[in-house]
Amino acid sequence: MSTGKGLIFLGPPGSGKGTQAQKLSAEFNIPHISTGEMLREAIAGQTKLGQEAQSYVDKGELVPDKLLLGLIQERLNEKDAQKGWILDGFPRNIFQAEFLDTLLKGLSKFSEQAVNLEVPDEVIVERLLLRGRKDDSEQTIRRRLEVYREKTQLVLDYYRQNERLISIDGNLKPGEVTTILKDTLTSGLTEIF
Repeated sequence: MSTGKGLIFLGPPGSGKGTQAQKLSAEFNIPHISTGEMLREAIAGQTKLGQEAQSYVDKGELVPDKLLLGLIQERLNEKDAQKGWILDGFPRNIFQAEFLDTLLKGLSKFSEQAVNLEVPDEVIVERLLLRGRKDDSEQTIRRRLEVYREKTQLVLDYYRQNERLISIDGNLKPGEVTTILKDTLTSGLTEIF
């Protein structure tokens, strides 16, 4: 097995983690893996896991951890992920973080860093309202942030305690955040990739 390494991008909705993950993915020629996109692709491709996920999506329910973890395991075994990858917005809870560590050890891979993009709530609310999605009312956004913080704080603590968390100020222009990320991660990334 390969010894590819990865990055985990964490941050609240609207923090810019997807944008930054895409930029670093292109820069280092490694896949940007988003659980949301994976679910949509699995459903569209009618894979076994996709069909199972579809049944939850059709009912408006969250896809269970077990199913998401199966998708992650499949994706990390694909050829393009052998030298490295960036996970966007996963893990979202301690169970997922511990499962991911176990999975990576089993695949002869280990996540080197978790990157947290820190952005004040007021800025996130403004960003998401400007995005103009139907489901993005201020009340809904604030509730999503509350839920995110409740669930994800433990994940941040998990990576912090394992000395694998880097926090970056995401309240800058996207290009500035990218520069800071590259500067902060470059020494680690050259070792990783």
